[in-house]
Amino acid sequence: MSGFVLGIDIGGTGSRVAIAPFDANAASTTADGATADGVAAEPLGVLTGPGVSIGAEGSNAPQQIRRLVVAAKEAWPDHVESIRGVGIGATGIASLSADVGELARSLVVEAKAEAAVAIDALTAHLGALSGCGGAVTVLGTGAIAIAHPGPDPQGMLLPKWRRVDGWGHLFGDRGGGAWVGRQALEAALKCHDGVDDRGAGLLEAARQRFGEPGTWPAQFYTRSDRAGLLAEFAVDVAGRAGAGDPVASALLAEAGREAARSAIAAGGQGVDAASRVTLSGGLRRAGESLVEAFRAEALRLRPGAAVVEPAGDPLSGALTLANLVGQRRLRPQPGVLWV
Repeated sequence: MSGFVLGIDIGGTGSRVAIAPFDANAASTTADGATADGVAAEPLGVLTGPGVSIGAEGSNAPQQIRRLVVAAKEAWPDHVESIRGVGIGATGIASLSADVGELARSLVVEAKAEAAVAIDALTAHLGALSGCGGAVTVLGTGAIAIAHPGPDPQGMLLPKWRRVDGWGHLFGDRGGGAWVGRQALEAALKCHDGVDDRGAGLLEAARQRFGEPGTWPAQFYTRSDRAGLLAEFAVDVAGRAGAGDPVASALLAEAGREAARSAIAAGGQGVDAASRVTLSGGLRRAGESLVEAFRAEALRLRPGAAVVEPAGDPLSGALTLANLVGQRRLRPQPGVLWV
C-alpha cells in the first residue's frame, strides 16, 4: 500500500511536522540484533512552528497540532489525499489537555487517516531506539523517562509503557532544561545575596540575558511560557561549563545523573526494559559532563545495562508512530498513548 505519513513533534520551545513515505511492512534491525516493525522512512520535508504555552485553560498543544496539520496540507497538497497515518508526540499532553482521546478521534476526521497521539517521551523512545525495547530519558525543556519491552512476536506494541517524571517544571522534570536554568538562577541569586560567591559566573551570564536580578521575578512569574524561558538559560549554563565554570559543570553533571536515575526507574524490576538505555533530547548537546554523568550513573544503578547512542530524534519517532498506526500495530494506553 502506497501513501505517506505525517509526524508531529510538539515541544516546549518549538514544534515540527514532517512527511515521509508510508511503508506497510517496514522493519529494522539494530546493531545488537533486535528487530522492530514499523520504522518510518526518512522525511521528505519538515516544517517548524512555535512551542506550547501553558495558561489558565491548560496547554495549547491541541491548537498547535491542528495548525501544523493545516500547514502540512498547504505545504504538500499533492500528498494529503494519500496520508495513511498521523503520529503525534506532545509535551504535557497527558496532564494539561482535557480530552486527548477526542483529539485523536477528531484528527482521524480532519486528516482522513489513522491517528495516534502520545506523550512526547513515547515518540522520543521510538526515535532513539528505532522502535525496539529499552529505556529512554528525554531532556528538553522538561524531562521524562519511559521504558517498553519492545514489540511482541507479531510486531504489535502492546500497552506496556512505563513512565517516570514529566511532572512539569514546578514539581519535577529533573535534569531538564528548565530544571537546569532554575538551579543556575538560584546559584546566581545566592551569589547576588552574598550567600555563596561560587555562582559569580552564572550571575554574570544571567545579568547579560535577563538584566538586573530585581527584574527577574516580574519576567518569570507573569509568563505562561516560563519553563521555556528557564530552559533558554540552560544554553548559557552550557556555555559557562564549556569555559570551565565548576558550578555550571556540576549542574550539568547532576542533570545527567538525574536523567539516569529516571531511566533506570522507568525500566523497573518487572519490565526488564533497562537492558538498553539511552539519553535523548536537545539538552544532550549541553556538554560531555552531562552525557558522561548519565552513562556512569546508569551503569552504577544497573551494571548490566547497555548505554547506547540514540538512533534518531523525537520527530523520527513521531513518523515511526504514524507508520505503526497506519499499519494498525498499536494498542492504546491511558495517560500515554491514544489511538
